[in-house]
Amino acid sequence: MDTRAILPANYSVALGNGAAQTVGMQLDGYLVRRPGLGDARDILAIETAHNVPLVGDANATLDDVIDELNEPAWSAETDGWLVRTEAGEPVGYGWVCRKGQSDNVDVAVYVVPGHDRIAPFLWEQAVLRAKEIARELGHPRVTIDVGLSPKDELVRGLAERDGLSVATTFLRMRIDHDRPVPYPPLPDGVELRDAADSADIRRDAFTVRQTAFADHFGAVERTFEDWVAEREANSSHDWRMVHVAYVDGVAAAALIRTNNFVPDLNCGYVLSLSTLPGFRRRGLAGFLLRYAFAADAADGRVGTVLHVDTNPQRPALGLYQRAGMREVLTIDVWRKTLPT
Repeated sequence: MDTRAILPANYSVALGNGAAQTVGMQLDGYLVRRPGLGDARDILAIETAHNVPLVGDANATLDDVIDELNEPAWSAETDGWLVRTEAGEPVGYGWVCRKGQSDNVDVAVYVVPGHDRIAPFLWEQAVLRAKEIARELGHPRVTIDVGLSPKDELVRGLAERDGLSVATTFLRMRIDHDRPVPYPPLPDGVELRDAADSADIRRDAFTVRQTAFADHFGAVERTFEDWVAEREANSSHDWRMVHVAYVDGVAAAALIRTNNFVPDLNCGYVLSLSTLPGFRRRGLAGFLLRYAFAADAADGRVGTVLHVDTNPQRPALGLYQRAGMREVLTIDVWRKTLPT
């Protein structure tokens, strides 16, 4: 991407050395370059400064940042921008990541308060790169998604300016475990196995999840191999925490748990809970959710968290509320489809 083509006149551009120094740009005391793993702590500092005024905490850990930088679908040479002052203070970070081979691209922009004027640059770079990704994959258009706190007036203003609007809202739900949680009884005819046992169970978990979430917001097609690579690149992943419920020998539902929220909240995390259409309304989702609560409590976790789309056409929110979970965070997903 030729970054000079979209820079204001008062930008100057100089080439650096190495993957993290591919492009350097200066603007009135700021330097922009590619991020690398060595920048993980600085990126976390930027995200923390951006998020604390909005949601009350960092909403990220060092492991989360490292996982993003290790994401197989993300490229350090093209998909990120780290902004520092001339004195070396990290003050801004932008990031884009493709979703499989689809035309859907995730975008994120974080800016330390007091440095708002660098946000438009990061946003414009991210949008341009999102379009470029879609072109590289052979798509004539790109669908851009950015998840924002309702209080994020800075990035929300940039999204509104470019015609994005709220497409859906996700809630972070939590339940506390202040006492031992019993494991639920196994329903009749159901066998529960975890994916550490064999690759066949991993493939069943993938198939159930992909099928059950095919009409879910943000769902894209991906291969089993890509999904395995994505899971195993994540530091919070453990195949022993991926469970498949079999009904009379047929894979019917899947529960994927991770340790994403252990470092900061000491909570278990339900990454996804899915049931095939032909096996719904049999209590499998409720069983697997209660199983997650019990397993987290047995591991010494003080709670369990998950994210749920508030789409009224999907019943998941009601399930979680009836199980005693409460809303602790709101995330609006802004979206627009643009020609590339």
